[in-house]
Amino acid sequence: MLRNLNRLLSPDILYTLATMGHGDEIVIADANFPGDSCTDRLVRLDGISATEALRAVLSVMPLDSFVADPAITMQVVGAPDDVPPIVAEFQNIINETADNPAQIQTLERFAFYERTKQTYAIIQTGELRLYGNIVLKKGVISPE
Repeated sequence: MLRNLNRLLSPDILYTLATMGHGDEIVIADANFPGDSCTDRLVRLDGISATEALRAVLSVMPLDSFVADPAITMQVVGAPDDVPPIVAEFQNIINETADNPAQIQTLERFAFYERTKQTYAIIQTGELRLYGNIVLKKGVISPE
């Protein structure tokens, strides 16, 4: 047992986050996302929403402050400027939780899939809301 950790951070997720380096990326994906075909490092959080997973991950992982796009979501097909409700929720969580809050950027659907294939790992949630996927780039923890 450990203290002060979000209960959703399983040993597998903590190991994955701890072994990532600065600049590595992780995906928090919804239940419809092709997680298994996009990575060799898939961690499942069935029954948990993507927003809960995002809040838990950001409680221990810094966002990269050296890039313009440390958080990326998938554009709505046919309406790339639309902001789905879950993406607005992601932005609120980043604003409230991240040590380096950043504006979420977007990628076209197939570009998003290609990007996720290059990430360190995917956390697949039980999220059923459409467009509940986000790529996060890990930052550094500096001495203070």
